[in-house]
Amino acid sequence: MQLRTQVAIIGAGPAGLMLGALLARRSIDSVILEARSREYIEHRIRAGVLEQGTIDAMDEVGAGARMHQHGLIHEGTILRFGGRSHRIDFRALTGKAVMIYSQHELVRDLVAVRLAAGAPLELEVEDVTLAGIETDRPSVRFRRGGHETVLACDFIAGCDGFHGVSRAAIPADRLRVFERDYPFGWLGILADVAPSSHELVYAHHDRGFALLSMRSPSVSRLYLQCAADEDLGRWSDDRIWSELAVRLAADDFALATGPITQRSVTPMRSFVAEPMRHGRLVLAGDAAHIVPPTGAKGLNLAIADVRLLAEALSAFYDRGDAALLDGYSETCLRRVWKVERFSAWMTQLLHRHDGHGGNAGHDLEHRLQLAELDYVTSSHAAATTLAENYVGLPLR
Repeated sequence: MQLRTQVAIIGAGPAGLMLGALLARRSIDSVILEARSREYIEHRIRAGVLEQGTIDAMDEVGAGARMHQHGLIHEGTILRFGGRSHRIDFRALTGKAVMIYSQHELVRDLVAVRLAAGAPLELEVEDVTLAGIETDRPSVRFRRGGHETVLACDFIAGCDGFHGVSRAAIPADRLRVFERDYPFGWLGILADVAPSSHELVYAHHDRGFALLSMRSPSVSRLYLQCAADEDLGRWSDDRIWSELAVRLAADDFALATGPITQRSVTPMRSFVAEPMRHGRLVLAGDAAHIVPPTGAKGLNLAIADVRLLAEALSAFYDRGDAALLDGYSETCLRRVWKVERFSAWMTQLLHRHDGHGGNAGHDLEHRLQLAELDYVTSSHAAATTLAENYVGLPLR
């Protein structure tokens, strides 16, 4: 079977779905290919902090109604260390805020918009291969329901994540990779209990990092620093709540507990692949970069990529102007590296680091972290830097 479109989008995560929606607003045809089922992509629990740019993109494509109804506006966040809480006031420092709205809900909204428009969304596809990316006639071959299809296109957008096929289609000698795997992870839980704080709490503790977050007024999302290969079987509900209570402790704080409905271990990685374009293949989101989740940037960085890509493709199709496409990788990477820096800094600042220096080495690291946390929470300039990065850097 042969099909034709202008842009073939690999991956129906936030990046691929948002790109498809942005292109549709610009009258550019696309087909989205996804290996997983609709049930899977709409229930995959991921990030939940939206920058203003992500909120604006959802509104632009007509997918923001539920987000505004159920999303929680946060005008600040809390850094907790030494048993004391220190609030970083985003609104006062930057004039901006963030919104708590789960990624899987955002995906549901984008899927609904695409299906309502009758735009092609091919789910549960197999054996996806890319061809002709160094020519002006690229194509994507895939199988669905036992039938093979060749999708001819002008461009291929690789939005298929870290383990997808898109980045692997770029010749190894044309790709430069930068990466760091952290020696710890996050044990994350969802719990049917009202959040114990109206804003996120980032807790530095000698036993390890903890984060109090939420998905709604009745559902809490919490994390504990753990070993990268942590055995979940060793963590009973009682042990999880007990450890969270210790790490999140403060004089004015009481941790509410409830039924734990999900638990998982999230690895921590910093990763960037350069360039983000090769021929007629462009990468976006996790296919090109991964950030540790400490700064809540992965989803937002992916949306920023496709906002830039949609502008570039619009200029190409509307005016025959390829300048933005030619500069896509450089423009994205300038922002990507700043976000990588912030995410790595937050990770370094808040986690326990057991290096080769033994207890003395850990004690030194611990004291340096406390000194920096004290500086960030007592200096207007330092607090502003954190707030500016957290609410979202400019698109360019």
